[in-house]
Amino acid sequence: MRRRQFLGVLSGAAAWPLAASAQDARKLPTIGLLSGATPSVEGQRIAAFVQRLRELGWIEGRTVAIEYRWAEGSSKRFADIAAEFVRLKVDVILATGTAPALAAKQATGDIPVVFALAGDPVGTGLVASLARPGGNVTGQSNQAIDVADKKVELLREVVPGLRRLAILANVGYPGGALEISEIHEAARKLGLDVVTSEIRRAEDIAPVIEALKGSAEAIYIVGDPLVNTNRVRINTLALAARLPTIYVQREPVEAGGLMSYGPNFPDLFRRAAEFVDKILRGAKPADLPVEQPTKFELVINLKTAKALGLDIQPTLLARADEVIE
Repeated sequence: MRRRQFLGVLSGAAAWPLAASAQDARKLPTIGLLSGATPSVEGQRIAAFVQRLRELGWIEGRTVAIEYRWAEGSSKRFADIAAEFVRLKVDVILATGTAPALAAKQATGDIPVVFALAGDPVGTGLVASLARPGGNVTGQSNQAIDVADKKVELLREVVPGLRRLAILANVGYPGGALEISEIHEAARKLGLDVVTSEIRRAEDIAPVIEALKGSAEAIYIVGDPLVNTNRVRINTLALAARLPTIYVQREPVEAGGLMSYGPNFPDLFRRAAEFVDKILRGAKPADLPVEQPTKFELVINLKTAKALGLDIQPTLLARADEVIE
């Protein structure tokens, strides 16, 4: 989907300005924005990115052009979009996650690539090291793997007598295996039994969650474009199965999930704009160290907790950065 095919973002955000014409875009530095999800999923994050660009002097349609492409949860589209950006000769590619960034890296060794977030940039092969990325790729880690143990502990705190934990993960997500390994280790330390339920496409979600009825007491959701795009479906099915859920980002909790713990994603996208700014002004990705998140947040959906019959302790509610009622 091209940017001019939609006019706004969710949650009442102001409509974005129309994209520059093709003729004007050729005269301006151009950012190719490769989203693994949809405008409705990543709209708020992209708006934060565009706003920070504006603050840094890059005004869309005047001093910079942005080509928006949305893979809509289909990993098969990542490579095609990245190849299109190479043909368009964009000046920098912003990839919104691990898999889109890997597709961009595979498509070009010349065009700078910035990833707004990635679970394990070194482990997935995006960069050589955090301090010295090397090559044409840099960006930010979302530390999803590092906070896996914290999320397992939160589920045990919320679900009385939790003994059986399910993991829902897209088997095609590059960082999934690493995070799953950390979840298993965290669960082992807490004496929990774990079952990993793998999905590859949206059609797999319903039968996988149905199969968890009676065999699991909570679901740890490994975030990726496929999961994020289908967050409402996952939450609806999980609620029907009486299974509490935990995510790394807040949007699925706003859509009915139980809770999330992880970095502030709009903040990561604002900081991604700073990487792009430096690159457009001449910096090389190899010279820009990968950054770590500075803001983490716990979000709890109290309405969902009540629907599941869970009594969230006041001490946990007091620790939450936001409680949705």
